[in-house]
Amino acid sequence: MKVIGIGLNKTGTSTLKTCMKTWGYKHMTFDLDAFNAYREKDFDYLRQITDAHDSFENWPWALMYQRLYDWYPDAKFILTIRKNPQTWFKSLSRHGKSLGPLTDYEIYIYGYANPNENKQAHIDYYCRHNREVAEFFQDKPGKLLTVCWENGDGWNELSEFLNLKQPDVDFPHSNKTPSMLKKMETKYRPILGRYKQKILEPISKCLRSLIRR
Repeated sequence: MKVIGIGLNKTGTSTLKTCMKTWGYKHMTFDLDAFNAYREKDFDYLRQITDAHDSFENWPWALMYQRLYDWYPDAKFILTIRKNPQTWFKSLSRHGKSLGPLTDYEIYIYGYANPNENKQAHIDYYCRHNREVAEFFQDKPGKLLTVCWENGDGWNELSEFLNLKQPDVDFPHSNKTPSMLKKMETKYRPILGRYKQKILEPISKCLRSLIRR
């Protein structure tokens, strides 16, 4: 059974990733190749990735939950949310301030490079995504779990929903404190900026082309 996290970024997706890895799932998080494939509608390539993994969260998986439901009727979906839209935006805004202008994939999703100058548009997107997810699954009982780590959700809710034994470890709250890698990214991302994207994207396209041969 595949488990697919479909909450937006900055909703506790890293915590969900840690949970699935604790259970031993072969997990896929944000992937630039996969996102570019989604943007190019290369669903054959994406299907190769999803067939090879057990659980997912972040981009592009949160954007394609309807297609994933069609591909895997037995899958279960987890919508991570924040305690309110304003808290989510505050986290996204802090992320943008620390790392500089958002990358191409974030612009593709939200429509803007700087969340701080477009607060209402981002909040509208957040609310619309959560509403559309709820509407899609309203006639699919047992397929969707909505959780908010800030409100105390954790192992109990996940274990019951997934019918898995609760791990004998404290519930993780990942990505609260920046790691050394995050600190380095914060320092150098404004310098690399779009150049990083321009370097990686041609390589990604080349690799996908080789895989399909």
